[in-house]
Amino acid sequence: MFLYIIRHGDPDYTTDSLIPRGRAQAMAVAQRLKDAEITKVYSSPLGRAIQTAEPTARLLGLDIGIEPWAAEVGADGYMSDFPDGQQTPISLIQNTYFRENGNQDLGYERAFESTGFSTSGMKQAAKIIEEGGREFLARHGYVEENGVYRIAEPNDERIALFCHGTMGRIWISRLLHIPINIMWAGFRYTHTGVTIMELRNNENGVTAPAMKCYSDMSHLAAAGLDMLYDGRQKI
Repeated sequence: MFLYIIRHGDPDYTTDSLIPRGRAQAMAVAQRLKDAEITKVYSSPLGRAIQTAEPTARLLGLDIGIEPWAAEVGADGYMSDFPDGQQTPISLIQNTYFRENGNQDLGYERAFESTGFSTSGMKQAAKIIEEGGREFLARHGYVEENGVYRIAEPNDERIALFCHGTMGRIWISRLLHIPINIMWAGFRYTHTGVTIMELRNNENGVTAPAMKCYSDMSHLAAAGLDMLYDGRQKI
């Protein structure tokens, strides 16, 4: 099975909807996913994710399944009072703090003790996403057991989930067992970035997610759209 994790297009967060640039990005990623022969489309319940999923669903003649656990993390999760006691989004904290002073060696289980994370609600937010993602994969035939996934019902489906930057990075960190502070130190996720995971149907009956690409935006170039990271930075 192939799993496509797509961040929403460029939004107006105050109205939870796509701006014209985001709608163009949604059309571009729809063609990419049509060519990939996606078999199921899912979305976060938030408007900007659903609007990004709609062109793909229309092109493929598929319904959009809503996954409540895939909603974006709220301010009670991603805000931290580091470094000055003021509430700051974790993604705006300088990434060096997540590595220095021994933070990079905390490991997976202790990663939420990292500078910035220890004074946030990200641990609870990650638990909700981890549990929701585990149930989602089990529903599609892959049951997590002992650090791997038992292949209860092997399939060759290609599944797209439209979600969010913070939520997506948390789930990827859980799927690949990457410490959350290392994920935040080194990974970013642009608008309509496409991450692809494969769960290979191995003959011994167990599998594990393997990343094929991360936050890919080649569909934007193919559609003649700008390649600005989050609409701000040329890359």
